[in-house]
Amino acid sequence: MDHPDAVPRPSAPLVLRGREVGRDGGAVRPVVMAVLNRTTDSFYAPARVPDDAAALAVAERAYADGAEILDVGGVRAGTGEPVDEAEEIRRVVPFVAAVRAAVPDLLVSVDTWRAGVARAAIDAGADLINDTWAGHDPELVEVAGAAGVGVVCSHTGGAVPRTDPYRVEYPGPDGLLRDVVATLRRSAERAVACGVPRESVLVDPTHDFGKNTWHSLELLRRTGALAGLGFPLLMALSRKDFVGETLDLPPEERLEGTLAATAVAAWLGARVFRAHDVRATRRVLDLVAAVRDEAPPAAALRGLA
Repeated sequence: MDHPDAVPRPSAPLVLRGREVGRDGGAVRPVVMAVLNRTTDSFYAPARVPDDAAALAVAERAYADGAEILDVGGVRAGTGEPVDEAEEIRRVVPFVAAVRAAVPDLLVSVDTWRAGVARAAIDAGADLINDTWAGHDPELVEVAGAAGVGVVCSHTGGAVPRTDPYRVEYPGPDGLLRDVVATLRRSAERAVACGVPRESVLVDPTHDFGKNTWHSLELLRRTGALAGLGFPLLMALSRKDFVGETLDLPPEERLEGTLAATAVAAWLGARVFRAHDVRATRRVLDLVAAVRDEAPPAAALRGLA
C-alpha cells in the first residue's frame, strides 16, 4: 500500500512456497521467526532445546504465540564444541520432519552454512535455509535454488563460521553500510541466478557477525537503506551482544533492549524478525504495524461503544 512521506517504505514482501508470509487479508504485519536451537551450548540458555519432545512443544507454543517461521539450528554460532555435518544432520533433520507433521502451517527454516545439511533438511520439508555465514559453502545457495526454497543472504565481513570478530574495520565514510549493501545485493542476485525465487530471498545485515557494537548500532539506524534493496529484510536482533553491551546486561536481561531495537527496525521497514521471545515480539510488531497503518487495531472500541 502507499505510505505518507513520514512513514518509511517497507522492504519487499516475503513469499515462501507460494505463500505471502505476514499477509492476513488486507493487513500486512511483520513476520516473527522463532529461534529453536538443538544445542547444549547456545549463548542464551532458554533457547537450548536438545530434547525432541521438549523441542516439539516449543515449536507448537511458538506457532500459538504468533510465529510464522521456526528457525532450527544445530550448531552454536560462536566458538564452542566441534559439531560435524553428520551430527548437525542428526540434531536437525528428523526434527524438521517432526515439526512439518505436527504443525503443518508453521514454516520451517534451518540455520546452517553446510550444503549437505541444507539438502537433507529440504528433503525433510524445510521451507527456508538461513545461511548465517554468508555463502561460506558456495554450493548451499545452489541446493536451495534447485529445490526452489527460500534462502537468507547474510553479511559477516569475511568472517568464517564459528569465529568472533576482533578489531574489524570498514574504512571510509559509510564504509560499513557500503560493504553490507554491496555484499547483500551481490549474494541475493546470485541466489536468484541459482533458481531461488526473488521474493524468497531474504537479506540480513547480520548484527554482531564480523561487527562490533558500534557497527551493529549503525546498521540498526540505517535499516531504511537496507529495506530499499528490493528484497525482504530480516533482522536478527534478539538478545545479541550489541544490545547487551549498549545496556551492559547479560543475555537473560536483554529483552527490553531487544524490543526497543525491534520497534525501531520495524518502523524503518524491516520485514522479518528472528526472536527468542515470540509473544512479546509479536505484540511489538503488531503495534508498529498499526502505527504504520498496515494493519488495524485488534479491538478498537474506545469512543465507539
